[in-house]
Amino acid sequence: MHERGASVRELIAENEALRRQLSSLIDQAESNHAIMMRHQAFDLELVGAGSFRELVETIFRQLPIVSSLDIVTLSLVDTGADIYTVMHKLGMDFETLPGLLFCEYPDALGYDLAGGATPKPALSLYNPALHNMAFPQPPAGLASVALVPLLRNKRLLGSLNLGSRDPSRFTPILGTDFVEHMGSIIAICLENVISNEMLKYIGLTDALTGVYNRRYMDRRLGEEIARARRQAYRLSCMYIDVDHFKQVNDTWGHQSGDDVLREVAARIKAELRISDALGRFGGEEFVVVLIDADLDNASLVAQRIRASVADQPFVVGEGQMLSVSVSIGVATLDDFERDHPIEGVAQQLVAQADQALYAAKVNGRNRVVAYG
Repeated sequence: MHERGASVRELIAENEALRRQLSSLIDQAESNHAIMMRHQAFDLELVGAGSFRELVETIFRQLPIVSSLDIVTLSLVDTGADIYTVMHKLGMDFETLPGLLFCEYPDALGYDLAGGATPKPALSLYNPALHNMAFPQPPAGLASVALVPLLRNKRLLGSLNLGSRDPSRFTPILGTDFVEHMGSIIAICLENVISNEMLKYIGLTDALTGVYNRRYMDRRLGEEIARARRQAYRLSCMYIDVDHFKQVNDTWGHQSGDDVLREVAARIKAELRISDALGRFGGEEFVVVLIDADLDNASLVAQRIRASVADQPFVVGEGQMLSVSVSIGVATLDDFERDHPIEGVAQQLVAQADQALYAAKVNGRNRVVAYG
């Protein structure tokens, strides 16, 4: 009887152990299912991102939650700073995205690219000397990291950098199928949104001078008026015209005329802040929107632009020197009443700058006139 009782107790204990094991397996399966569903939702959100900003913000906002990470950064190969420049011109504020990093060449990402090798994810313990480029501002206690190459058609677009305070989270013995899948989706989405943003930028810029076109400036002026109203700062507009430009074309030819327009645009731009906007309105006319600038300050900037054009001759043709000047009209937004439609206010501001420009040309050209 004693042996029979012991056998029953062993069966009961074994049964309980099996129940606990089954319960643990069920819990693990449910947890894995939840993780899978979160990642599927994350993938769908990535694919649905309509802009570069939206995609990057989704990665930084969702991936640390979805994958229980302590830090995520994104390094992009940006030779010539083309991506940075275009995204900035389209209004992206990089200061709000400290985890977005740029490098000039693929070699800077730290992958083994010798002999044209296809880079693989690198999982390891965190080493400040090796990983400072990927994590310039690491969280305290960062212990293990995964660097995931972002590849499209064997071209390295960048690196998705994942970090954890758990030293066992990323180790060389772990499989990389999952992070490679994640990297491939992000790479596809990045390539798509960057291409779309570049096309958008091309559609908003003047092909000859590289500055914005009228379509963009009309939209931007409306946005800036709305922002100036909200934040109660002054907004000014310049209307700039190249003096006697028809004579340049007639005397030196249209190629030289194009060279003059490109150089005028460059000299105007050199006097502006990054926050200001410069656009070509057609022919030899340019418009500038100056952010947080009253009439006096805008007039000072206009005088600098006038002098930068007039004081240094232009080189045209086969090295001939040509004197060029511009006339500039300046106006400042003084209508902050919210019941006035922004479109009408924008048209009025440009018209006022144009009237001041007309006065500058009537009074001898190569001068700045302020409206009012």
